[in-house]
Amino acid sequence: MPVTFDQFLDATIQHLEGLKARGVRYVSVSPETLRPLSQPMPKPAAPPVRAAKPLPAPTRPAPPIPPTPPIAAAELALSPPGETPPVSAAPLSPEAKAAAFAALRERVLACVKCPHLAAARKNVVFGVGSIDAELMFIGEAPGADEDEQGEPFVGRAGQLLTKIIQTMGLQRGDVYIGNILKCRPDTPGQSAGNRKPTSPEMETCIPYLHEQIDLIRPKVIVALGATAVEGLLGKTIGITKLRGTWKTYRGIPLMPTYHPAYLLRNQSLSEKRKVWEDMLQVMEKLGMPVSDKQRRFFLKA
Repeated sequence: MPVTFDQFLDATIQHLEGLKARGVRYVSVSPETLRPLSQPMPKPAAPPVRAAKPLPAPTRPAPPIPPTPPIAAAELALSPPGETPPVSAAPLSPEAKAAAFAALRERVLACVKCPHLAAARKNVVFGVGSIDAELMFIGEAPGADEDEQGEPFVGRAGQLLTKIIQTMGLQRGDVYIGNILKCRPDTPGQSAGNRKPTSPEMETCIPYLHEQIDLIRPKVIVALGATAVEGLLGKTIGITKLRGTWKTYRGIPLMPTYHPAYLLRNQSLSEKRKVWEDMLQVMEKLGMPVSDKQRRFFLKA
């Protein structure tokens, strides 16, 4: 006798529950398997009327089905509700990755989703650095200097960020630097100065940043300042309480720290040391060597 849909469904649920009990959190399903599910089911022909016969009772339980080995496919997540699974797509080849990044850049440069920002900007500030970087710095939005040059962190705060990167033993080209917003927030009626991006502006633009993160696949992200942390994590409790404590974003360790502009306003040795302690944690997370000299930076003699 053919297996009914209800029997098949019960068996499938039982199998998935068994996998979950054994700690399996993802099951690979090939596109070929999923494709028939998108097709409308044919109407079954009316069966001939005859007396129903009871199904024979099974003599023994069916042996457990071993989990299917992973294949390139869509995944059915068995993770708890609210838990975001990490990016699981196979890494792209260097050529495909570069092409995908170039295509993303073209889309961002042509973006007019925020008409008021598109009308006021001089340049879209896409991001800069290595698309193979293990370390990614994310700020809030471009300022006047960045809007003029089309590159993030090129003003006084950017020059300080470059010094921090170099003190870590890296070069600016070794990391990737981006922003929550790709356009400078407009300042109508003002001849100078900047303003904080609004929540709708950040929500509109952040999918581009997600694509950058998913293509680069950094090992560590550093969020520079309260607005960057708010845009990434939705946290508004203050950077002072959050800095120096590891968070996770899209499955990647994230370190919140002060924005370099804050250090330009507050030149105290103790505040510089706080940012440097955050960078020491980042270096250790990346497995970078840390010298005794680096550990002693900004400590009182």
